[in-house]
Amino acid sequence: MTALGFLYPGHFAEDDYPRIEQLLGSDIRVDLFHTELGEDAHRVAALREMGSAERLAAGVEGLRLAGVETAVWASTSGGFVHGWEGAQEQVRTLARLAGMPASSTSFAFVHAAREIGVRRVAVGGTYPEDITALFADFLRAGGLEVTGTRSSGIATAAEVATWGEEDVLTLARAADTPDAQAVLLPDTALHTAAHLGLLEKALSKPVLTANQVTVWEALRLTDRRVNAPSLGTLFTREPLVQV
Repeated sequence: MTALGFLYPGHFAEDDYPRIEQLLGSDIRVDLFHTELGEDAHRVAALREMGSAERLAAGVEGLRLAGVETAVWASTSGGFVHGWEGAQEQVRTLARLAGMPASSTSFAFVHAAREIGVRRVAVGGTYPEDITALFADFLRAGGLEVTGTRSSGIATAAEVATWGEEDVLTLARAADTPDAQAVLLPDTALHTAAHLGLLEKALSKPVLTANQVTVWEALRLTDRRVNAPSLGTLFTREPLVQV
């Protein structure tokens, strides 16, 4: 049994995680622990506070008691708003607090893009434009080329969590560019686990979404690779796209 641990802020699209667990197979356990959200706002100050060391520390005890092997901060914006160096320090702090290998969703996107062999990516952010731009900057710091961004201007995670399949597909299509090798949808408040097959079929290219890459990142930390094609190109054994 491989036990994966996640710190997830608030209660929005957390039901993606048991869905992903079911699709991965019986020897993988996904344990989700919630941190306090604070102010639900897609603003830099609020997002920085959401991912502060104090809030992470408050959620770590549950991870340790659960006997998980990894700790992943399941918030994209709560990581990249700190910048590349700040997000690295955040992950180091989490690893020290949890006493186990750690990462975050922001880094998961960079590692996942490398895994499937893509360098040029388009970004579909539910966030306001300034927040989406910070994510694009983060990806560039990780060595990726951002071919375009599209922002939906949503002010809160609570509103994002109400989006259905058509909303997600509309965002992905709007974000896509002809030269992008993959489309990235970075919000962990966005339900996407049930839509990955549709998204990739509609766009004819890999689509990486926040909760999907977060679970994959935890598996990567345990040196596991799982073949689960219903979870998209990222969860196939061989990359479908090469640079």
